[in-house]
Amino acid sequence: MATYIVLLGPPGVGKGTQAKILSETKKLAHISSGDLFRENLKNQTELGKTAKSFMDKGELVPDDVTIAMIKDRLSRPDCATGAILDGFPRTPAQADALEAMLKEFKGSVSAVPFISAAENILIERASGRWTCKAQGHIYHEKFSPPKQAGVCDFDGSEIYQRDDDKVETVAKRIRVYLEQTMPLVDHYRKAGKLIEIDGSQSVEQVTKALFDALVQQT
Repeated sequence: MATYIVLLGPPGVGKGTQAKILSETKKLAHISSGDLFRENLKNQTELGKTAKSFMDKGELVPDDVTIAMIKDRLSRPDCATGAILDGFPRTPAQADALEAMLKEFKGSVSAVPFISAAENILIERASGRWTCKAQGHIYHEKFSPPKQAGVCDFDGSEIYQRDDDKVETVAKRIRVYLEQTMPLVDHYRKAGKLIEIDGSQSVEQVTKALFDALVQQT
């Protein structure tokens, strides 16, 4: 039976890092809804064009369009044994739609790790991020600074801080994420699928806690 894991966590908690480790170790495709949107928009697929028509008007992309993108991605061969879903679902309604969809793939959501940490820790982590202009290499002013200030170690290009990574923006993103996600967290808690992970620990400690919990849950 296929294994489907929904990974939840606010900006700065290290969800992307854990998703990569989980994907490589469990041999499961990592499906980021953000990457999926960008792929459909870039390739100008029919779903991408439909999504863009709403985005151009400043409207939210309807659930059925997002769900169709997810379904199309899950139907690819690399998802035959399951997948890690990152960024979808975002609401209880989307969670219900996901369950209905997964029945068609002879599966269901088996576990929902929710990695969280105190807001001040999240802000420190997320707001210290800098990106290289050439290839997008990521640095952190405290945890992984470049050897030479302002210059990428790999290609010598300038590194800069995106507006998304500035303190004020990060704080707002965290608050919005938590407000929007709490109903989903409660939904999966009631379903007995939520796994709460302390994201304030080191990457290695979070990974161990995550894998230990998944062994019990899946």
